[in-house]
Amino acid sequence: MNNLYDVMQLLKRYGTIIYTADRKADLHLMEEEIRELYRLQFITAKEFSSALLILRSEQNKI
Repeated sequence: MNNLYDVMQLLKRYGTIIYTADRKADLHLMEEEIRELYRLQFITAKEFSSALLILRSEQNKI
């Protein structure tokens, strides 16, 4: 996973599409969904950590 698009595709694979027209809210919702997928063991620890790193990086750009 290299960028936000990859995180969005990961979420899409599990039926989650997030778009609220508020980038900050979108990133927050994506992080919550990633945490839930990891908690339910749908994604690996590596996918989880990569996704969080990308989301936090994007949040810092705002």
